[in-house]
Amino acid sequence: MTFKTTIRQFLLFILLSLLTIASVAAENGKIPQRSEIDDAYKWKVEDIYSDTVAWEKDFEFIKNNINRFEKYKGHLGDSPQILLECLVLSDSLELILDNLYVYAYLKLDEDNRKSEFQELGGRAAGLNADFSAANAFIEPELLTIPGDKLQSFLKSTPELDLYRFYFDDLQRQKEHILSEKEEALLAAAGPMASTASNVFNMIDNADLKLGTIIDDDGNPLDLTWGRYSKIMEEGSREVRKAANDTVQNQYLKYANALAATLGGSIKKDLFFAKARGYNDCLEFSLSGGNIPTDVYYSLIDAVNANLEPLHKLTRLRKKILKVDTLYTYDMSVPLGPKSSKEYSFEEAQKMLLEGLKPLGKSYLKDFKKGFSAGWVDVYETEGKATGAYNWGTYSSHPYIMMNYTGRLDDVFTLAHEMGHAMNSYYTNQNEAYPYSGHALFTAEVASTCNEAVLMKYMMKNAKSKEEKIVLLNHYINQIKGTFFTQVMFAEFELAIHNRVEKCGAVSVDYFRKTYREIYQKYYGPELVIGENNDLTGMKISHFYRQYYVYQYATCYAAAQMLSQRILDGEKNILDTYQQFLATGQSAYPVDILKAAGVDLTKSEAVDRTLALFGELVDEMERLLDEN
Repeated sequence: MTFKTTIRQFLLFILLSLLTIASVAAENGKIPQRSEIDDAYKWKVEDIYSDTVAWEKDFEFIKNNINRFEKYKGHLGDSPQILLECLVLSDSLELILDNLYVYAYLKLDEDNRKSEFQELGGRAAGLNADFSAANAFIEPELLTIPGDKLQSFLKSTPELDLYRFYFDDLQRQKEHILSEKEEALLAAAGPMASTASNVFNMIDNADLKLGTIIDDDGNPLDLTWGRYSKIMEEGSREVRKAANDTVQNQYLKYANALAATLGGSIKKDLFFAKARGYNDCLEFSLSGGNIPTDVYYSLIDAVNANLEPLHKLTRLRKKILKVDTLYTYDMSVPLGPKSSKEYSFEEAQKMLLEGLKPLGKSYLKDFKKGFSAGWVDVYETEGKATGAYNWGTYSSHPYIMMNYTGRLDDVFTLAHEMGHAMNSYYTNQNEAYPYSGHALFTAEVASTCNEAVLMKYMMKNAKSKEEKIVLLNHYINQIKGTFFTQVMFAEFELAIHNRVEKCGAVSVDYFRKTYREIYQKYYGPELVIGENNDLTGMKISHFYRQYYVYQYATCYAAAQMLSQRILDGEKNILDTYQQFLATGQSAYPVDILKAAGVDLTKSEAVDRTLALFGELVDEMERLLDEN
């Protein structure tokens, strides 16, 4: 319930980026060693610590100062000075801990083969656990201080005013915080409560093999998720079917176990919701960010009322592919010409600096600095982590992991991660450390806004109809994946939680039937869902973090609305957007977006996204009909 950007939040942010941003691996030729890459294309981790000697010095400092919390335990209500000292100590040590952890894992991601940084990361994680145990008394003890006494502390000690929002939020949730003994029991149940998720991850990432198919050249091909994605986009229909059927059959072998783990996870959600006195799992999940449940319900209702453009896209796909029956393995094939154009990293930088001009001179000046100041690690090298992400600490500049190969997707990934980086950069300049993080409800807005502004620039400046179709295909797929699919997942998640909350039984058949019905509703009658393609509802890792995926859709809708206002040159919009970028967690996420002009308790942003999607599908149909 703290607002501080903890190591755990950093890890989550990385995981999100790795899951939502497509990773790129070299497909041909030898992967270079890091020593072969010019320093201009590497991030500067030495800006956090010059070397491991400096890292060790800070490690010892934290290790030797954790015991300082002991003198404050049981005394936070004695005086405002004691309370302030304890909170400042916690913040100062945690800031250094962030540096220790991030440095170790950035260095490890440069080359995962280096055991030195594996060990540093493990030591930093262990130290963080010790720190968390040492200061775990703070929030429960704060809640024992009478409200009038805490207010007198705030009045007499101006330095404590920094923590006012933090105190107020703890008080808001006070009725759901249990006695010390009960809280200890719930904490002790934590490892047990993660069992379902751990079992799912072991099945999905360790035990389950995607299988082997015969590729278009007649050769055996062991499937990986990267290869599978490429086949779904570029493979022949025969190979796409084989890949789809093979993967689904592999999951079918574990169907009963997957149903059991998902069912167990939902029951765990309900247990904690009821234990804390919430009416249901949705209320419990959204309460942390003080997000009204109407936001969730309204999102699903608005999309359900506007599914026709998605149905039209399905009909258009069937028409363009000239198939009698459209199956799920036909859904990722690009409509129209495929993009073969490659962009050098320098070209990508120029495109971004040109395309993002509507964001203003000040934004572009700081944005450009990121390319020359060691923010970005550009190219794939032997042993380097895959994927793309933005990370960093309160006292460091942002760090962006790329595996850049020159594809159009890479250009947009760079725009996306730079959006995250600029959000962190401005927030860390504006907010005090306790409020320097971002809730997921707002975290994806800045990144997606960059992509939207860049996309509209590229579409406006497309030099041919073929290029326009490629861009339209990218934009449509982005909305389909980041908006419609996430709302579809959110609706399924609501249905399965409601089932358990009403004492209904869940099973393989129930999960498959429910997912199939919702999937069919979203994509319409022209799509034929294959025999085992209704297993997807049991293989989404995000479902083990209850009511999580809907935020991708709300962020996307907010970003589309903001980007259009920026492009329209709305009065004071750049100042408003700059303030949004500079705000962390010193207010609730719904209120932060309201201040930026996007009220997600109303349907306008979602309606605009739905209307935009319909316009893009209409334009795609028109251009394809001209061929």
